[in-house]
Amino acid sequence: QVQLVESGGGLVQPGGSLRLSCAASGIAFSAYNMNWYRQTPGKARELVARITSGGKTYYADFVKGRFTISRDNAKNTVYLQMNSLKPEDSAVYYCYANGPPSYWGQGTQVTVSS
Repeated sequence: QVQLVESGGGLVQPGGSLRLSCAASGIAFSAYNMNWYRQTPGKARELVARITSGGKTYYADFVKGRFTISRDNAKNTVYLQMNSLKPEDSAVYYCYANGPPSYWGQGTQVTVSS
């Protein structure tokens, strides 16, 4: 059974940091491009960052210089280090394994508020 389990979300003050983790099981993790998306109510899910199977990274303009995506293939885990958080970063963050086949995690809530 395939599972993508996100963790690390929570409430943080503006300017603070969080590190999200996504632990994968049931897939050949090292062969997958891994992604972080986010979604707020009433808006479409948007790509935040991607790391390819070869380790190349891509960032949306709105997180460049603040967020860092990384992966540990030995642990089947992808991370998203989020620094200098802003209230507009508040969203549900989802892990996405880009196949085919492709899989979504259940999401983790990030709230940036004073």
